[in-house]
Amino acid sequence: GNANVSPQENGFVDSLPVLNSEKAVQELTEQPLVQGIDDHLVEFSEAMRTVAKALRRVSEGKASAQAEAAEWKRKYELERARNLQLEHKVLSSREHNDERAENLADQPLLCDAGEQSERCCGKNGICSHEVLRDGEPDFDSNAIQSTLMRKASFKLSWCCKGEKSDQHKHDIVSFEKGNITTAERSSKQISLKWESAPQTVLILTKPNSTSVRILCADMVRWLKEQKRLNIYVEPRVKLELLTESSYYSFVKTWQSDKEILLLHMKVDLIVTLGGDGTVLWAASMFKGSVPPIVPFSLGSLGFMTPFHSEHYRECLDAIFRGPLSITLRHRLQCHVIREAAKNEFETEGPILVLNEVTIDRGISSFLTNLECYCDNSFVTCVQGDGLILSTTSGSTAYSLAAGGSMVHPQVPGILFTPICPHSLSFRPLILPEHVTLRVQVPLNSRGHAWVSFDGKDRKQLAPGDALVCSMAPWPVPTACQVDSTSDFLRSIHDGLHWNLRKTQSFDGPRDL
Repeated sequence: GNANVSPQENGFVDSLPVLNSEKAVQELTEQPLVQGIDDHLVEFSEAMRTVAKALRRVSEGKASAQAEAAEWKRKYELERARNLQLEHKVLSSREHNDERAENLADQPLLCDAGEQSERCCGKNGICSHEVLRDGEPDFDSNAIQSTLMRKASFKLSWCCKGEKSDQHKHDIVSFEKGNITTAERSSKQISLKWESAPQTVLILTKPNSTSVRILCADMVRWLKEQKRLNIYVEPRVKLELLTESSYYSFVKTWQSDKEILLLHMKVDLIVTLGGDGTVLWAASMFKGSVPPIVPFSLGSLGFMTPFHSEHYRECLDAIFRGPLSITLRHRLQCHVIREAAKNEFETEGPILVLNEVTIDRGISSFLTNLECYCDNSFVTCVQGDGLILSTTSGSTAYSLAAGGSMVHPQVPGILFTPICPHSLSFRPLILPEHVTLRVQVPLNSRGHAWVSFDGKDRKQLAPGDALVCSMAPWPVPTACQVDSTSDFLRSIHDGLHWNLRKTQSFDGPRDL
């Protein structure tokens, strides 16, 4: 009877099933994997890689479509604004046509100029011969001549260094008798010749500088008394001038951002008093075409400021007479495309930069992971501290510090410079100016990236966001003291002390 008692009744647990189960698990773990499982894992990984490629193509197509739609939207808005402005001008001219005809019957020259301006503007939009009015119209002949302001016109041309040079016979690319020849742009200097005298000058100054403030007041007085020019300054500068003396009440300024967008229609010439940062600020104020800039050196390095303030009167006299050599400094046009954007209207931009656009890792301790494309062709994946997309004017700025090459500012191109890449073979590139670059933060990125434009307007790029950059159609014309090449070489010699070393001594025999 005791033999038939169950183990549970005796208070003991049967350990045989437990031992059998542990032994079975151990046998299963020690058995080799089935060959079919490895094949299935390989097939699954290949399928996942194919899906990832398809998702990448979809994101590329989305970014490209959004950038193209944003560009078409920008062109449409510009054309619409231009048509509205032209329509407003036509209506206003019709309203005052009869009254002006009666009062200006003895002024055939002014009427012909106005008719020429309307014809030119009606055909090509904004015209350099456009007549602008200040205040209410006065029908006295002397008052009319004082209130009419003509936008100065100029012509750009190539000038050869040598009189016997054959390059002036060809264009950039010419086809003669079946032979294709090209003329090197770097061997020709761009020259600006005034067709009508400048009437309006915009002066931009470096803030918080006593010497710049004194120079600005003296220059404004000289331009008004000696040159009889209309002068625009920033609201901050006008307040400083009026604080000094009520004499400067004739200086003009603007009150809103909308008036800044119309400055290129009023200003013939820009004078900057400061360093390269002042030139960058002047370029950032104009979202489209930029008037010629005369930069005076009142900063530290001066890669873009060849003129000295001590002789500003002689320099401005020569510039007003013309012709003058200029450097067309190209700008980058940037768009930020968000992954969460539902349509092209949610695209951010465009943002114009004169030096560079920088994408870095910000405060994150992880390396950046950036996928780069050039005209929809994959370039590389940047793993490091970031990437610099620079113009040739910005080649002596951040790109130079990151290991990029110094490039003549007249060379049209885009510099592709990595920041501390985690690869010894990652060297900087110089790409042609006609390409479109797209830098995208992949969806599997371990952190965010940050983008800044000429060191300002810092924005965060989340996984899936992209930055699209291309060459802007509006360069920044800056006046040269001598010519583009001489000014560039002088700037790297004086500013960077490029290749400055002691001359090697000569101890050998001398020829008698």
